[in-house]
Amino acid sequence: MRAALDAFRSIVQALRVGAGAPVAGLSSAQLFALQQIAEYPSLSINDLAALTFTHQSSVSVVVQRLVAQRMVEKIAAPDDRRKQRLALTAKGRAAVRRAPKAVQQQLIAAIAALSARDRRALVRSLETVARRVAPDILARAPMLFEERARTR
Repeated sequence: MRAALDAFRSIVQALRVGAGAPVAGLSSAQLFALQQIAEYPSLSINDLAALTFTHQSSVSVVVQRLVAQRMVEKIAAPDDRRKQRLALTAKGRAAVRRAPKAVQQQLIAAIAALSARDRRALVRSLETVARRVAPDILARAPMLFEERARTR
């Protein structure tokens, strides 16, 4: 039990430290999204959701906040004007240059390095724990360290 909790605490601490020094007032989730947009220009919201392994609705909230901060802009896709692509603004590019690599990227790489069998076992175990700890959040969890607006 202790070893499992120690490993979990280590991961949470790494994520918290990575989220603790926001660049230009950005959350860790916003920084991670910015870095993905910088690395893969012209992403759609769905593309960004796939890259961040997050539900489209959660990514959309993060992008809306980045647009409001003038870090990202939505541009009509050249091949289909009804579709929108994401682009960094000068302010967004400057934030990416100043920022350390998002911890979420290290977490994704660490999980990807596991064998397929170990990943399946990890998913089963974590889903079981998550259902017992936070059953209402599991299906619609936001991006790491991106708080949902509280309803009153």
